[in-house]
Amino acid sequence: MDITPDIPADRKYIDHYGDGGFRIGGDRYEGSVIVAPEQVWPWAVSTMAQLTIDSLAAVVAAEPPIEVLFIGCGGRAERIPGAVREALKERAIITDGMETGAACRTYNVLLAEERRVAAALIAI
Repeated sequence: MDITPDIPADRKYIDHYGDGGFRIGGDRYEGSVIVAPEQVWPWAVSTMAQLTIDSLAAVVAAEPPIEVLFIGCGGRAERIPGAVREALKERAIITDGMETGAACRTYNVLLAEERRVAAALIAI
């Protein structure tokens, strides 16, 4: 029995993470990225200390709007800075921080459910 989710070909599904980057929709991306259902952006964040609301501008400006944002913190989960969490909350974006692998997997599940989800992923 095939249990692979049926995801439209134009959606950005995360195929692989590790080795300093990601394979998304069959394409390789080096370094950290932000991925949404229709687009992938390079992300100049390599540690949680660099995370600001400005670094998430692509998520905030996305159309249609993003409802849920997973932040892949690297090799281990870390707290999202309060100012970032509050700024996203003001824009009605729910956020959760977790290790990057978990963020990739959780993003894919919500993508398969056709949710307006994004993931900001620190490469590992």
